[in-house]
Amino acid sequence: MTNESANQNVWMTTARIETLVDGIFAIAMTLLVLSLDVPQIVSPASNAAIWQALVGMSHKFWMYALSFILLAIFWRVNHQQFYLIKKADTTLLWINFLWLMFVALVPFSTNLVGDYGNYQVPMIFFHINMFIIGVLYGLNWRYADRKNFLDESLDRETIDASKRVNLVLPIAALIAIALTFISPSWSSLAYFLIFFMKKTI
Repeated sequence: MTNESANQNVWMTTARIETLVDGIFAIAMTLLVLSLDVPQIVSPASNAAIWQALVGMSHKFWMYALSFILLAIFWRVNHQQFYLIKKADTTLLWINFLWLMFVALVPFSTNLVGDYGNYQVPMIFFHINMFIIGVLYGLNWRYADRKNFLDESLDRETIDASKRVNLVLPIAALIAIALTFISPSWSSLAYFLIFFMKKTI
């Protein structure tokens, strides 16, 4: 077997991974809207009754918006990663499969906290979902670096800086989990730290 043939057996392109990622994110971001049910007005409908029902759904709207924005961030950073990851193997493929499994779980965890966001367990479930997504995202980059799959033009400082930035989501999720012991319904505000921590980490 020639070296070229051996390389073809070991390496695969990242194009199919990126296509799968795009499909999963399109579905997950669309399914998020299913967490928003049209309110049922028991008494005769009126502007006041409809407005009151919509205000009562404010937590659901907040979690929908937060989850949509987080998924948008995940898609963007994944695109950035694979712009710089030039090769893949079976292990990298499975890291991404696992990552997408938890990405696809986001609509369910969002729906759960939309209905029961005042309780600790549903919020912890949501935050653990975010934590695992963050850990697997960081693992993807670290594995690609260890296997020399990254663009050869990247310098070590840039690679290591990316590893530090990849810690932002897991840290924010851990802070959110800690906040559920104080106020479950407000714990998701911890994800605003993502925008601050990216500038300082």
